[in-house]
Amino acid sequence: MEKDQEIPISVCHFPPGTSKWNKIEHRMFSFLSMNWKGEPLVTYETIIKLISATTTKKGLKVVARLDKRKYEGGIVFSDEDMAILNIKTHTLHPKWKYSSMPRKDTDFGGT
Repeated sequence: MEKDQEIPISVCHFPPGTSKWNKIEHRMFSFLSMNWKGEPLVTYETIIKLISATTTKKGLKVVARLDKRKYEGGIVFSDEDMAILNIKTHTLHPKWKYSSMPRKDTDFGGT
């Protein structure tokens, strides 16, 4: 890979309890709540039906579907695996903000 094609990838997570900063979620929650009107969310079918029936006054429609795929959990990366990554944490909130920089080895086409 050419040096000028190596692009760092930055990741910035919202801290726990700050979903209010997610503008879409924040703006839609009141419409979802009004649509549910206290109905018990006892099955996935009920939840999907109520979310999918939600619209805003300006005509935005919510689409929801149940993801039935199985995702492998409990994957653990060794210290050696992590050591070969070129992760640089940001000064402000380093647990939530970091960048994956191009690798220096040749395993993945780096220089």
